[in-house]
Amino acid sequence: MGVRVTQKLETRRRVLEAARDLFNEIGYEETTIRAVAERAGVSVGSVFTTFASKADVLSQVMDDRVDALYSELEHVARHMRGSILDRLCSLFSIHYEFECRRVRLFLAHIAASFSPSLENSTVPYGRNERFKSMIIDMLHEGQRKGEVRADADLELILDTLMGAYAWNYRLAAAGRADHVVMTEIMERQIRLIFHGLLPR
Repeated sequence: MGVRVTQKLETRRRVLEAARDLFNEIGYEETTIRAVAERAGVSVGSVFTTFASKADVLSQVMDDRVDALYSELEHVARHMRGSILDRLCSLFSIHYEFECRRVRLFLAHIAASFSPSLENSTVPYGRNERFKSMIIDMLHEGQRKGEVRADADLELILDTLMGAYAWNYRLAAAGRADHVVMTEIMERQIRLIFHGLLPR
């Protein structure tokens, strides 16, 4: 690997670490590219030669952060036992526990996802195909096992689950809930949703 490539990768790593910490400490809106550059020990120009925008930095922070989580989850999901409902509850519980370690960072990710100036390079909340396909696979399995109605609109169920999951973070934003409380709420929401999915 050439020196320039090595330097670029090191700059990327330092910028992402600095941005991740700043987004979590002071929030996305308050964090400037200048502050990220200063924390990373690089020039503002170096940040912009590596990333298109602050939103792009956030997107890359989230991608890098959850890559290991999803690799593990994809393995674990295949070996989960119990009903589809119980397995979905476990899946969301793992996510709450993980994201609440840096809850302000995840709140920034959700907020940036609804920005009218969202760039094409940014992967907003709700478009993570790995997480969505795990849920859809579980729902398909539920149909095969007779735990989910054969005529259920799985894409609509997926959207409903993802919406409930994100909506519960309002409690964390207000300081009224941790991952344990949000998991309990999400379990009740999943059970309510599944009540309408039971075969008739």
